[in-house]
Amino acid sequence: MNSLLRYTRFGEPETTLELIPQPLDARHESHLRVQMLLSPVNASDLIPITGAYGHRIQPPLVAGYEGVGIVTQAPASFAHLTGTRVLPLRGHGTWQQFVDCPAELAVPVPEDISDALAARAYINPLAATLMLKHFPPEGKRVLVTAAGSECAQLLGQWALKFGAREVIGVYRSATHAKKLAAMGIIPVAQRDHEAIAHYAQNAGVVYEAVGGELADTLLTHLPDSAHFVSYGLLSATPFSMQKRAATLHWFHVRHYLAAMDTATWQAEFKQIWSLLRQTPTGDVTLFPLAQWQAAIAHYRTAGRTRKTMLLFDV
Repeated sequence: MNSLLRYTRFGEPETTLELIPQPLDARHESHLRVQMLLSPVNASDLIPITGAYGHRIQPPLVAGYEGVGIVTQAPASFAHLTGTRVLPLRGHGTWQQFVDCPAELAVPVPEDISDALAARAYINPLAATLMLKHFPPEGKRVLVTAAGSECAQLLGQWALKFGAREVIGVYRSATHAKKLAAMGIIPVAQRDHEAIAHYAQNAGVVYEAVGGELADTLLTHLPDSAHFVSYGLLSATPFSMQKRAATLHWFHVRHYLAAMDTATWQAEFKQIWSLLRQTPTGDVTLFPLAQWQAAIAHYRTAGRTRKTMLLFDV
């Protein structure tokens, strides 16, 4: 039997998800079967449940896009992975006890990487490395918005590693200011429009995830040479497309996945493991799968500083 969090219609995750038992399907001969250990709660897990991407996904679906688990069954050519930890990615949803995924796309986890770190090594780290690769920060002033988020903090820290002149982090909750400063990121409150306008005037790259008024302020003050990379809309409010001088880019990880062969995919994670070993990522709060509603409530807590994780029985 399998336990899984699925939704059969779009709506708010708290009321749309349901935890159900279900017999395990037969495993496809080219897939691994992975018994999950941990899976994080991200905005990218919750937003699709609301129907925001209804033009390209349709329920019934199992929620969750990343996590770590132990291989329990494998094709003969991947038998060496049995009993080891992997990231079971790009298969079925990860908020379930057992996940089947294409064997060649499962990412082996190095022994020195903890479960809590491995579980969150896909969504935010891959987005950060791809943005930094395609919109390089070297020698530039960099701005990141939603700076309290894990993705923005990875972007900020790794931009400095990749040669950014300085990184400014625009945060909403004051609880993040001290942590950002300790990372070498200059913290600026989202309500401080004057400071944001000042820093934007000489910015080279903006990695932006909020939209709305904040994005409009940045676009108004950025120089012609700047690159504005929009990768989220946490405010749920669009920004103006008029009267902007900077070059606007829309970033979505899925747009890059189709072009990656298996070797490139696995190589991306070799770089991610190397970067994560050197990067403070913060503590986690664990919730058993049966307490999934409490986990979502914790994720939505304003000023939250700990990563929310679902814990599976093994």
